[in-house]
Amino acid sequence: MNSLPLEGHSILFVGGKGGVGKSTTAAALAVHLADSGEQILLVSTDPAHSLGDLFGTSVGDRKREIVPGLHALEIDPGQEVERYLARVKSAMRHYVQPAMYSEIERQIELTRHSPGSEEAALMDRVTSLMEEGATSHDRIIFDTAPTGHTLRLLALPEIMAAWTTGLLKSRDRSASLGKAVDRLRGREKASGDELAWFDDVKEEATDERTQKIQEVLLERQRRFSRARRLLLDPDTTAFILVLIPEKLPILESEKTLKVLKQHKVPVAGMVVNRTLPNNQALGEFLESRRSQEAEYLQQIEKAFPKLPRVQIPLLSRDVQGIDALREVAQHLLIDR
Repeated sequence: MNSLPLEGHSILFVGGKGGVGKSTTAAALAVHLADSGEQILLVSTDPAHSLGDLFGTSVGDRKREIVPGLHALEIDPGQEVERYLARVKSAMRHYVQPAMYSEIERQIELTRHSPGSEEAALMDRVTSLMEEGATSHDRIIFDTAPTGHTLRLLALPEIMAAWTTGLLKSRDRSASLGKAVDRLRGREKASGDELAWFDDVKEEATDERTQKIQEVLLERQRRFSRARRLLLDPDTTAFILVLIPEKLPILESEKTLKVLKQHKVPVAGMVVNRTLPNNQALGEFLESRRSQEAEYLQQIEKAFPKLPRVQIPLLSRDVQGIDALREVAQHLLIDR
């Protein structure tokens, strides 16, 4: 197997252990596809952004053209949290009594540094990019953070959709309880079976604010459901694992593949980075390294027998600039 089957996949996630060359692989792939005539959006979700260093130019939080057909941006998780909280604050002012503004803002501020806040804000932006990019680009490539962070991010749509569903059910139960209390107090005349109000009560907004809150929750639920459908669509989305022929990256890649399969995220293949070139005269030290690498390459083949894979050799110089990325891309044999 010496090529990556990416035909038809419009959303690509490139991930793996820190330091294995995820950003280099994602950038080289993006340049190659853009050179082939595709419109590509390359997005870094890794807080330790390196796209700017790779391209030799500044890449910020807004789309910037790198070469014809390739735009790139680096998502700043901190900025996303600020924007996310600002939107929540603005929205809540429409749904709560003015007397509660200060308490609501205090509660929102407490979430700024709470676990999962960055991932939630980041997933919100990623979802927007996936939906918007489908109309303006042929493919979106996400250069992701190290594996653990990325796996939490990919699991978020399912978690947030379930959480929002729980909120909606809680709201329904509250409305049902309120209605029951009103009946007990004689505020609403019972008709028919006096116990009928214990049955499943349908959604019924009690006032305009309640209706608006319900609409927001329903839209959030639909949004996360759309994100989940995109992530799990094997015809649209593909995850590319990057690793190097060393023990720890192999072990982490095995764990990552298992988790991705558990979450039903489609995996297109893997890139084994920094393999030693075959045609180079090597001294005793490099021969020893080559021998060890050969063992690990066999281990990779046994651990991932069904995954297509390509190899990128260890280059004689640092990868920086478009020309260097094109050189790397020559080793990324792609079925288009």
